[in-house]
Amino acid sequence: MRISVDISNVLFLRAKSAAASRGISLSQFVAEALREKLGSAPSVDPKPWMKHFGKLKRLHTETKLIEKRIEEAFEHIDAEE
Repeated sequence: MRISVDISNVLFLRAKSAAASRGISLSQFVAEALREKLGSAPSVDPKPWMKHFGKLKRLHTETKLIEKRIEEAFEHIDAEE
């Protein structure tokens, strides 16, 4: 399919140079760049937070320690009243 795209001269020259250095046409270079960009694009996920689920698991020990210290601090305050 043929398309027409407006880009700056600098971007055009950089893309053309990069394609030439790889020994491919500008069309092939642009197609590869689009495939890469679209491949890494986030899909429409109804639960996008799920990809992060469990990433802070390593902080479980630190969280427990902080909670323990908070409880201890409040116990001392309550005992003083």
